[in-house]
Amino acid sequence: MSTGGIRAGLAALATVGLLAVAGCGAGDEPAAGADSSAVTGEVTVFAAASLTESFTRIGADFEAVNPGTKVTFSFAGSSQLATQINQGAPADVFAAASPTTMKTVTDAGNGGGTPVTFVRNQLVIAVPKANPKGVTGLADLTGPDVKVALCAEQVPCGAAARKALDAAGVRLTPVTLEQDVKAALSKVKLGEVDAALVYRTDVKAAASDVDGVEFPESAGAVNDYPIVVLKDAPHKTAADAFVAYVRSGKGQAVLTAAGFQAP
Repeated sequence: MSTGGIRAGLAALATVGLLAVAGCGAGDEPAAGADSSAVTGEVTVFAAASLTESFTRIGADFEAVNPGTKVTFSFAGSSQLATQINQGAPADVFAAASPTTMKTVTDAGNGGGTPVTFVRNQLVIAVPKANPKGVTGLADLTGPDVKVALCAEQVPCGAAARKALDAAGVRLTPVTLEQDVKAALSKVKLGEVDAALVYRTDVKAAASDVDGVEFPESAGAVNDYPIVVLKDAPHKTAADAFVAYVRSGKGQAVLTAAGFQAP
């Protein structure tokens, strides 16, 4: 297949994966650093799966204070999104769950500037409601009757999990390795595993289905989340305004309420 064909295929794939943001929840603060009356057009944001709930809300708020804009999202594992960007998928903004993943995009010359850390996130152990296996820490995950889901190590949540497990001196064999944190969490929600290492924000978003168990080693495996406008962003003005809104007081309030930590 020609290079043009590959890029066209990626564009179609990305389009299918885009999640249109709709709904209410408007804030009343103009996008920081931008004249809202001058901001129009569509912004396509590739964002880590763990940002799904927060960015969906922020996108709706951004549209409300910037009439004439529309934000569409593609949420997935950061590594998968970085690969798509480096292979030519159309996007304006990339928000990753780790600097390492962001570096694969900037090293390829696809960043439009220096990425900025806008939040941080910490792991917890997700367990079914009422914690039927009595999990209290990482060592409990090695029990012979405890099935565990982890993110794959090339995904930021998987890299953080490996770091925490190594710090605790815990060796375990997961029953599944998932490509993003939402997929790992779903294994707990569906009753397919007894525990998963996911972000605190994911447990908070799924509080009606799972409980979270904090563990001390997670403090040494906190992930920084960088964001950048991409070099070939088709809608750079709107993309700059969206990033500014994410970093504004309104955007940070949404992220903090979801359980993210300030950078």
